[in-house]
Amino acid sequence: MTATSIRDRVAELFADARQVQSQAIERLEAGDLRDAAEKAWCATKRATDALILAHTGEEPPTTAATTDHLDDLCRVTPPAQVLQGRYYSRIYHLHGMCFYSGYCNSQTERRIRETVAYIDDAESLAAI
Repeated sequence: MTATSIRDRVAELFADARQVQSQAIERLEAGDLRDAAEKAWCATKRATDALILAHTGEEPPTTAATTDHLDDLCRVTPPAQVLQGRYYSRIYHLHGMCFYSGYCNSQTERRIRETVAYIDDAESLAAI
């Protein structure tokens, strides 16, 4: 990928993350907590993929690769560490517990709503 095409793809991923997060809020307000949780997780992953692409020039092909690349990025770019715990919180609570297991707790809605801040922070870090 050229630098221009990487920038374009990063912008596309962040736009998609924001669109999916908007859908998460719509589902939340419609009372579908499980679907909202999965959409918020998807928005988290897309924003994380965009951040990784911006820093490495590579878009992770799988969730496992996203997780590994984020861990690596946090070692070489300490400001990215502000996302690490939030990423793991979302993969576990939103994707694993709520969506797959059907166990949504009192913190699920907060995590869904706060995903927009995660996207904002990832986008800021992508510009570093």
